[in-house]
Amino acid sequence: MSISDEIKRLHELHQAGALTDAEFARAKERLLDAAPGHAAGAGNGDLASEFSRLRRSLADRWLGGVCGGLAKVSGVASWIWRLVFVLFTVSFGFGLVIYILLWIFVPVEESLPGGDIIGK
Repeated sequence: MSISDEIKRLHELHQAGALTDAEFARAKERLLDAAPGHAAGAGNGDLASEFSRLRRSLADRWLGGVCGGLAKVSGVASWIWRLVFVLFTVSFGFGLVIYILLWIFVPVEESLPGGDIIGK
């Protein structure tokens, strides 16, 4: 049953008097919160929230830590990101430019995984 069907059923129950206003509102809210891609919570996978979590890695880095940071956010291994940048550089010529731009504009993470604070 889809979410719209469930909401229709809740509305029918509410109209029939089986649910109070408060019960209907709670049930509807619970249904919408459980829906995939709901925008109320953080980290639901939308591009803006994922990009705002992006940080250059201090632990998993060869040059600037861009691939390590992308690996943390996306769940794809950092060696795959490195391979993607190399392939885009060799094939299309702009992989290196994208890497350098990410190196410049993406902030570095603030602490090492062990909890050591950088710069203190």
